[in-house]
Amino acid sequence: MTAPPSTQLAATLRNLPDRPGVYLMKDARGNVIYVGKAQSLRSRVRSYWQKESDARPSMQVVRSVVDKIADVEYTLTDSVSEALLLENSLIKRFAPPYNVRLKDDKSYPFIKITLADDFPRIERTRKLPQDGSRYFGPYASASSVDEAMNLVRRIFPFRTCTIEIRDGERALQRPCLLYHIKRCQGPCIGAVSKDAYRADIAQVELFLEGRQENVARALRTEMQGASDRLEFERAATLRDKVRSIERTMESQKMAAFARTDLDLVGLARKDSQAAVQLFAIRNGKAIGRDVFLLEAPREATDAEVISGFLVQYYARSSSVPREIAVPMELPDATELEAFLGDRRATLTAAARGEAAPRVSETALWVRTLDTASAGRHGPIGSVRIVVPRRGERRRLMQLATRNASEMLAREQARWLADQGRTLGALEELASALELPVLPARIECYDISTFQGTNSVGSMVVFEDGRPRTGEYRRFEIRTVAGQSDVASHQEVLRRRFRNAKSGDEGSAEERRWAMPDLVIIDGGRSQVNAAAAVLAELGLHDLPLAGLAKEREELVLPDRPEPVLLPTTSQALYLVQRIRDEAHRFAITYHRKLRARASVRSAFDDVPGIGPRRRAVLLRTFGSVKRIREAPVEQIAALPGIGAALAARIKAGLGE
Repeated sequence: MTAPPSTQLAATLRNLPDRPGVYLMKDARGNVIYVGKAQSLRSRVRSYWQKESDARPSMQVVRSVVDKIADVEYTLTDSVSEALLLENSLIKRFAPPYNVRLKDDKSYPFIKITLADDFPRIERTRKLPQDGSRYFGPYASASSVDEAMNLVRRIFPFRTCTIEIRDGERALQRPCLLYHIKRCQGPCIGAVSKDAYRADIAQVELFLEGRQENVARALRTEMQGASDRLEFERAATLRDKVRSIERTMESQKMAAFARTDLDLVGLARKDSQAAVQLFAIRNGKAIGRDVFLLEAPREATDAEVISGFLVQYYARSSSVPREIAVPMELPDATELEAFLGDRRATLTAAARGEAAPRVSETALWVRTLDTASAGRHGPIGSVRIVVPRRGERRRLMQLATRNASEMLAREQARWLADQGRTLGALEELASALELPVLPARIECYDISTFQGTNSVGSMVVFEDGRPRTGEYRRFEIRTVAGQSDVASHQEVLRRRFRNAKSGDEGSAEERRWAMPDLVIIDGGRSQVNAAAAVLAELGLHDLPLAGLAKEREELVLPDRPEPVLLPTTSQALYLVQRIRDEAHRFAITYHRKLRARASVRSAFDDVPGIGPRRRAVLLRTFGSVKRIREAPVEQIAALPGIGAALAARIKAGLGE
């Protein structure tokens, strides 16, 4: 039986609006444990504490943990489609344990075409800035991207360099090797015009969209024209391109669906893991076969796993087909179709170079599109979610399900092997350090500095032998002057553990930092003694502590005179070395960032009253800081917005 909400939570539930939006459910520590969306926030959220008659998947998941919910926050949206996008963003941000989520979602690669350049590049990327480029993906792995790019490069040579090349200008005197082996057309030396190069890039776009027949048809026409003009070398090159495309098309004839644009999704699950096999079929040919791994709570139904995947995948995908085939009926299919239709219309607008409509306006905008381009499938923004019942699509669905099952089995076998090694390493480490419990959570700290400047500290977290990058922290050293690893470690530990005593775990941010089972300091006896003093000062006498000294890779303990030397082949040694190296990498990366920021400081930064505009006026007028120093105060004061008082400060700040 569901427990009634607390007084504070009941007040929140009473005031929920009857509008679309996204809600965040939090536990007593302030952690987000579930993110959901609703057409009516009032009806949906209140229903979790009512009779258990609603069988929707999201209801069952939340009801299984409803007693853990201490607070509900919400954000209003204009439509359910906007709520789906926001829900996806919040799931990626908070990684709540009771939501379905793609594993390593931030790392999925894309193919990027830099259309903002005169001579675009084609490259692999994991970021999606709004920079005028076009993106294809996401792909399940970097190898999938490399395979597609290598295929494109063999057919359409493109530049890979990052030098700036402008139309009509020669950027280099001599081309690189890629030009000589016919893997680049040589725009850097003016060997190809901008129009000809971009025509090839347009064909690459069609190729990556799965419209190889269109590309082959255009190349055949061009080949015939070159032959008629007696340009036989050009015609032979085009013939080779056509043959390469035809071989690619033959390898893709897994399904014969004439003119069909379809994504087919198969699912396999075991425990809290899931795998989704996605077949992308364009113009009747399978152009992509990727498997995506997900984390799914055991309470979630298969339908909810599929729904969660569709939202997260297509929120980032560069294309949405007219039809998506799934293995079972989805209770929220209507909402998903509206969301996917909005995404398809927005991506279509972007491909045409038009301004993308706001989500809430998309349905109206779709009706104004050229109906001739919609064909028999209805409006260009419409998307249907279907369940294959018979025939070739049903056979493909079974194939996708088998592929997903095999991938999940391989992933779980690999995970179990890693888990066995990790468990052995943790047990060995606990035995060597005489820890009271297995060190499931390990925190490691390192300091990075250069001659006492820009000192920073890092904290990395490993749970069950795996990095928890979302809980890494960086500390800019504030109270230590000069170079002192000992004092810097003490400052970092005080800031980390200052609110972790007496059951008071501090702010909402600090409450997310669970207490570790082991603290590792990068350093020897002096660093360990200093760290032990801070922990004792904070009342954390029983918190296990060790230092990893670099010279002999030995573990130094505060209460043992002799260090612990693990065998060189020890899995425990490999684990602590990996954790220490990760802390060092994280610290030095931040340190270099601060040094780079400091190295580009302007001579005007310490002059009060000089901002970017006045600095630009001064440099535009005088040309350099040296000439400003040599100029009389009266000449500086005569500039717009300067005046005598500020001119005197500038001269004093820059030095005579």
